[in-house]
Amino acid sequence: MHTIEADYLVVGAGAMGMAFLDTLVSETDARVVLVDRNHQPGGHWTMAYPFVRLHQPSAFYGVNSLPLGSDSIDRIGWNQGLYELATAGEVCAYYDHVMRRQLLASGRVTYFPMSEYRGHQDGQARFTTLAGDDYTVRVARRVVDATYMRVTVPAMRPPPYAVAPGVSCVPPGELPRRGAHERYVIVGAGKTGIDTCLWLLGQGIAPDRLTWIMPRDSWLLDRATMQPGSLFADVIKNSFTAQLRAIRDATSIEDLFARQEDAGLLLRVDSAVRPTMYRCATVTRLELEQLRRIGDVVRMGHLQRVHADRMVLDGGTLTRDGDALYIDCTADGAEKRPATPIFAAGQITLQAVRGCQQIFSAALIAHVEAAYQGDPLKNELCVPLPHPDTDTDWLRLARADYANQLRWLDDPDLSAWMSAARLDLFGHLIGHLLPPASAKPRVRERILRIARSVFAATAAKLDELLSEQTSLAAPSYPV
Repeated sequence: MHTIEADYLVVGAGAMGMAFLDTLVSETDARVVLVDRNHQPGGHWTMAYPFVRLHQPSAFYGVNSLPLGSDSIDRIGWNQGLYELATAGEVCAYYDHVMRRQLLASGRVTYFPMSEYRGHQDGQARFTTLAGDDYTVRVARRVVDATYMRVTVPAMRPPPYAVAPGVSCVPPGELPRRGAHERYVIVGAGKTGIDTCLWLLGQGIAPDRLTWIMPRDSWLLDRATMQPGSLFADVIKNSFTAQLRAIRDATSIEDLFARQEDAGLLLRVDSAVRPTMYRCATVTRLELEQLRRIGDVVRMGHLQRVHADRMVLDGGTLTRDGDALYIDCTADGAEKRPATPIFAAGQITLQAVRGCQQIFSAALIAHVEAAYQGDPLKNELCVPLPHPDTDTDWLRLARADYANQLRWLDDPDLSAWMSAARLDLFGHLIGHLLPPASAKPRVRERILRIARSVFAATAAKLDELLSEQTSLAAPSYPV
């Protein structure tokens, strides 16, 4: 048994763990032990399908201290005209660089890959390495759980439905290594399903050779409305203003979604089917055009069993002839975990504190840990937001975002830190509406006072809409 000492033990070297660790090392002199079960940093990215790209600009991803990518605009492809989206390979190489050149080079981080965390009690934590060596870590301050959000990709587990012998069913990562098939059945309507449909279409597969199993339709975000830099300032400003106006004028939840769709803020694949899901997925208009080319979209609930000649779903059975390859895209990459206090005695549990921005959230939590005293204040500044799943979760998430933003605006030091945080997508969006730090104090305070009033009124209106318990059409099958 080996015994080592550290101020912090971070469990998990995924995207959230790396963002937290980077900020902690940058802003404190803490000694940190990092334990991870994977062979390199990056978490689920180390097992992602090879054609996956970020759904948000690279500028908002990674760690605060080092930009990801070259800050360039894509000139070709369905993301053309918008900021680059890093590939899985680029993300993994980036995290490896951050680990070796920044974190380990600091001399204050000790990294144990391929190791299994065994738990902690009374300030002592245990883990076992691949070689079978057992370690005890005497933790002076906190154990940081960077695994609570349970990010899962299809390669991590078998399909959740029965697959008969002889039927070909693979995760998306196997697609580039498969030969041609007469038909491709994409199972799942989330980000992975979208990516897979677009990849197949991009390889020249005719849309009539695709079947898309879509248990629920989803509201999608237009990626053009979440871009960094001055080039998109007018688009961002107009989009954000349109959202505030839609919330202000909405007479019901259904009316709110209609207003946002009319303003181009929310998109859907089929204009005749009202979505009941919202998972923060983004698309471009060009990508949406491609998805709409797929005519065989099956909306009969979840897939239960696959046989050689038929599919059994919640809503019935469909016969299928010919050579079909099933692609399982059903893993829950953003599981809706129950919120738990982030700061507790001897422990930090990383969660999102801004809607669908887990990476920025982890960096912010590290900053609050470094710069503030007392868990009650820290928890007040870092209120966890569970991942969304249903359409009405959009309202709950927006309500929580505005409430958190109001808290942060009341803290000048925290606002200043956030204004310099490159990972803060939402901060970049509202930054086009708020005055720069160089503005005259009286002008800045007047505009901030107006912003607080608008955010408070928006949060109150969202409360009003939610309290009416107005719901959109319920899904036909269990979700």
